[in-house]
Amino acid sequence: MKSSVLTRYRVMAYVTGVLLVLLCLGVIAKYGLDMDGAASFTKVVGIAHGWLFVIYLVFAFDLGSKAKWPVGRQLWVLIAGTIPLAAFFVERQVVAEVRPLVATTPADAVSA
Repeated sequence: MKSSVLTRYRVMAYVTGVLLVLLCLGVIAKYGLDMDGAASFTKVVGIAHGWLFVIYLVFAFDLGSKAKWPVGRQLWVLIAGTIPLAAFFVERQVVAEVRPLVATTPADAVSA
């Protein structure tokens, strides 16, 4: 497996996780604290998270299929982008599991 597959997943996991935390804070500010401007912030962050979550799903599925994960593991990684803070913890677990599968150099991949 190429390291770019893992890198793409990691970037999107962090982006999705940060946007989801911001979205949760925006919803709390909008409905819980009734703050001015929170509605537009929530709208923008919600749209960004929605579109980028689709990209996260594609990259996570690509990584899972190349790592030959079982369906349950694949679903947990896909759902992690919808649970606040879960994307960060799952990303660490995935990196620890997948890093040994990543070919470090093209020469290693050819000789293997």
